[in-house]
Amino acid sequence: MGEAKGVAPDRLAAYEKLIATHPKIERKGATMPYTSVNGHMFSFLGKDGKVALRLSKEDREEFLTKYRTRLAVSHATVMKEYAAIPVGVLKRTAELAPWLVRSYDYVTSLEPKPTTRKKSSKKKSAKKKATKKKTAKKAARKTAKKKAGKKAARKAAKKKMAKKKTTRRR
Repeated sequence: MGEAKGVAPDRLAAYEKLIATHPKIERKGATMPYTSVNGHMFSFLGKDGKVALRLSKEDREEFLTKYRTRLAVSHATVMKEYAAIPVGVLKRTAELAPWLVRSYDYVTSLEPKPTTRKKSSKKKSAKKKATKKKTAKKAARKTAKKKAGKKAARKAAKKKMAKKKTTRRR
């Protein structure tokens, strides 16, 4: 996918090499490389050059103990499901590849997130037509009320004039 702005090239290369070990995983993100499936992110390479994997509770505890690492921190926030990968371990792709598989398996077991893609143009045009009809109907009602109001005002004025004429004659 190429260079990511502000990320150390050696760590980016190691991250991409790790991702390449799994055929179903695709790297995403231009400035912050990450992987996701079904709307769930499961690994990322932060601007600070640290890589993190999203793991199940059991796998995460095992990973943290085995590699003497901590939970990942991104933008001053502890990411509870993500284990930070030590730089030395990141370079050992063959050793880290099974952990990537565990991460992928964990995320695919989660309920898919609903997409936030834009609705198709057919639905949009149908909605636009419906709203246009509604606004046209509202405008027609307003003009009808105005006309009715004007008619009523004219009638009232005629009645007044008629009363004035009758009172003058007497």
